[in-house]
Amino acid sequence: MAMTSRRSWPSSMGRHQLDFVLLLVAVGISVPLFALLPSLSLLPSLPRGEKLQIITSSRKFYIKDDIFWKDGIAFQIIGGDLHYFRVLPEYWEDRLLKAKTLGLNTIQVYVPWNLHEPKPGMMVFEGIGDLVSFLKLCQKLDFLVMLRAGPYICGEWDLGGFPAWVLAVKPRLQLRTSDPAYLKLVERWWDVLLPKVFPLLYSNGGPVIMVQIENEYGSYGNDKAYLRNLVSMARGHLGDDIIVYTTDGGRRETLEKGTVPADDVYSAVDFTTGDDPWPIFELQKKFNAPGRSPPLSSEFYTGWLTHWGEKIAKTDAEFTAASLEKILSRNGSAVLYMVHGGTNFGFYNGANTGSTEFDYKPDLTSYDYDAPIKESGDIDNPKFQALQRVIKKYNAVPHSITPSKQLKAYGSIKMQMTTSLFDLVSMTDPADVITSSNPISMESAGQMFGFLLYESSYITKKSGNILKIPKVHDRAQVFVSCFSQDVDVRVLRYIGTTERWNNQPLSLPITECNSNTSLFILVENMGRVNYGPYIFDEKGILSSVYLDGQILHGWKMIPIPFHNLNQMPNPSFEMHCTKKRSEQFNLTNDVSQKEPALFAGEFFIDSAEEIKDTYLSFNGWGKGVAFVNKFNIGRYWPSVGPQCNLYVPAPLLKPGKNTLVIFELESPHLELWLESVDMQDFTCGSNDSKVNQL
Repeated sequence: MAMTSRRSWPSSMGRHQLDFVLLLVAVGISVPLFALLPSLSLLPSLPRGEKLQIITSSRKFYIKDDIFWKDGIAFQIIGGDLHYFRVLPEYWEDRLLKAKTLGLNTIQVYVPWNLHEPKPGMMVFEGIGDLVSFLKLCQKLDFLVMLRAGPYICGEWDLGGFPAWVLAVKPRLQLRTSDPAYLKLVERWWDVLLPKVFPLLYSNGGPVIMVQIENEYGSYGNDKAYLRNLVSMARGHLGDDIIVYTTDGGRRETLEKGTVPADDVYSAVDFTTGDDPWPIFELQKKFNAPGRSPPLSSEFYTGWLTHWGEKIAKTDAEFTAASLEKILSRNGSAVLYMVHGGTNFGFYNGANTGSTEFDYKPDLTSYDYDAPIKESGDIDNPKFQALQRVIKKYNAVPHSITPSKQLKAYGSIKMQMTTSLFDLVSMTDPADVITSSNPISMESAGQMFGFLLYESSYITKKSGNILKIPKVHDRAQVFVSCFSQDVDVRVLRYIGTTERWNNQPLSLPITECNSNTSLFILVENMGRVNYGPYIFDEKGILSSVYLDGQILHGWKMIPIPFHNLNQMPNPSFEMHCTKKRSEQFNLTNDVSQKEPALFAGEFFIDSAEEIKDTYLSFNGWGKGVAFVNKFNIGRYWPSVGPQCNLYVPAPLLKPGKNTLVIFELESPHLELWLESVDMQDFTCGSNDSKVNQL
């Protein structure tokens, strides 16, 4: 999915490690931080005089006469994107059944390389990354599958699906090109992925009818050799019968650059909801072999994404449904992007940029997308109903209705500060601390997500000092400390915050230190760019640091990454923390303090029957990341908004005691409350109008 603005951009473009497990003491208790046979759909009418071709093979999905054919019968794809990695495995079946209730016969799904290979050569296909189980579940529920194998996927996902460690490979890789070093890594990845897919191809008895290479490449590059290499790799593993396809925005320019001029590669298109689809489908024919261009909108946008600081995006239900009918009524095929968006759990949200890399726009934790199946699985909404009314004209909707799950408010949760930022630093294994003359990136430090603390020292001038960090990705909080002349206690002072999008010099105060003043810069990785020319998005301090115009040398890089989605805790690291060390830093309720700290709280559920989905309201808090029963539920930032609440699926909860831990970056309070509520809320931030109606 390529990121464009629907109204102001060309309408036919797409939208598109210390691995840290915290075991902390909360209220005196040690608390650990941290889914085939497709349904026989109502078929589109055939061109006059067209006869059904009988295929001897028992299972075959193919293209002929500008029509999709399944086992010799014309087939209209009415599909939807649903991402297994944005939904807990326990809810895969629930969301798929609701997609079936909507009337869909096909599921389209990305495969994020970074989720499956978080470290070079370390392959993960368990838990939320169990792709094979998800595909088998699709088959069980009579869905066909269009698999988007990448290696680049975009999808508002960190680095467009590329593993972050590719940014640390030297010499620097040329991503999305025919660079041999890059292609070698892709080949190694697909040598693992595609053999898992092969038994699940439709011709082999599985659900997979089509496999996409790359994603909207025409909006990025023009390297045909690269695309041909991907086709060759895919064919080498999957054979010649599977439909290999590309997706590009429905403009001549993007199609010329993003398609593969070969008879056996199908070119699909996407375009803005509301555009007249049929001129675009006629253009699509020019980039497919004769008779091999069934009209397909492979990303029919049901909603849109939202960045932090924007109004929540909304699209009109009836307008969306009417636009879909323009395609389906003339035997066209469409895939809803999204049918169900889900959640950017962990640190995997992506980001976009404007005209420069400094115009940085990170995505929300919620990927609700204003889709017909809401983030919590709700289908009792106008968009679901409007789309269902249209779809049932062209595909029989099952009679059984899957009800929406109830949400529950568990009330107030008392939070207590347990661990300061510098408590965490004191427990870092010295072997994990990196020293260098100048700051290095997170990736070069071996840390791919979360936070990295940079430490140096300087001599204070009587007139004060000026600190400048020309390039920081993405947000840096600056602190100074020293030993007081009067009392042998370390005093921590918050100086200010500099950001990628608002990079201003900071004035350092005059300090009376017995020795050099210590400088601490906590940098947060807020999500890597997933689309556009600035996708090579390293994190951390990416330039020299200047003090009074001179380069400041002598740095330590101290990792504080926490664990990410689908990562296992590190059993060798245990933290037994008390407030004793925190008190040495004179932590108070002073609003000028703004010291990052860990807070913990507990809430109780009486019985299994009382376990329901819930939301955590972060109103009154600043910015940070939250963990429920060790699971990273994502980032919160209510002061910027628009997202106020984080979704907590019921499978994360249990009868009895449930633990909530947050790493709060800004709040000065030692004790605060959080609320468990029963509704989504996108009304936070400073905007008066909270809905971006597209």
